[in-house]
Amino acid sequence: MGLHPAVAAVRQGVRRTLAGREPGATVVVACSGGADSLALLSAAVFEGRKAGHRVIGATVDHGLQDGSAEHAAHVVAQMAELGADETASARVQVDPAGLGLEAAARRARYAVLEQLREHFGAAVVLLGHTRDDQAETVLLGLSRGSGARSIAGMRRSFDHYARPLLDVARADTVAACLAEGIAFWDDPHNSDPGFARVRVRQRVLPVLEDELGPGIAATLARTADQVRADVEALDALAATAYSGLARPEGLALDGLDGLLPALATRVLRLAALDAGALDAELFHVHVTALHRLAQGAISGEVQLPGHVTAYRDRAHLRFRPTAVAG
Repeated sequence: MGLHPAVAAVRQGVRRTLAGREPGATVVVACSGGADSLALLSAAVFEGRKAGHRVIGATVDHGLQDGSAEHAAHVVAQMAELGADETASARVQVDPAGLGLEAAARRARYAVLEQLREHFGAAVVLLGHTRDDQAETVLLGLSRGSGARSIAGMRRSFDHYARPLLDVARADTVAACLAEGIAFWDDPHNSDPGFARVRVRQRVLPVLEDELGPGIAATLARTADQVRADVEALDALAATAYSGLARPEGLALDGLDGLLPALATRVLRLAALDAGALDAELFHVHVTALHRLAQGAISGEVQLPGHVTAYRDRAHLRFRPTAVAG
């Protein structure tokens, strides 16, 4: 029998991602024990060996469910069985205050993955998000009116991170695991309707498939790719404009006035991020408020996530740390 098509699809995604990496590079694979990440790890081990890469499986225990420590230990054993050159496990503290559980868990997870990447000197960290995850992200962005950046979905790669499976359906990662005899875990949170993403997965996408025909997830993911290209082009233009407007005394507002809104708002977003605003929590409403402040349409100050305050000072937009009571 030939290679199962689902296994081939997962391996192809990993092969494309690892292409061009230096032989012998260290690759970290984030693994939760679910079908997506286990299929990813198995493919990374297979493809990595051909290129002489060192593949490290890493699991993060968020401590949010009973028995999470035992589950993490089980995943570590699975990763070793699948052929990872080394394994790592870390437990994080998730504080949902002001963020919500999902966002807080994501922040804690990326923080520890970055620590592991630095510790191992890894060239890249592979994440197991699939085409279905991308479709859900696009729909959530549409429902929140979050603009093009949200509709563009998850990036295929950023910094030292990559998502090799954005062209692979979730059903294929399950099929790949079954074909390879890999037992996987179904996270109860993935079926909890208390999470908006789960409601999109269980209720919204099936209705769209029924009413509009099959292939909706692939269409939404393709839309994300198309919008992402436009977003990145505008971001590049905005980065050039920002470098010309940034001053020690603040962001020069006279040059901002001559920019189209699509560029001006991106320049303001860059300025806010440089001042310490939190990327994952800097939403359209914050950037819109910054734009109105810069235009003089509102007075006073704008509070940004990350304890950053923006204010006008004559011909410049400036930022300072927000005073925290107590």
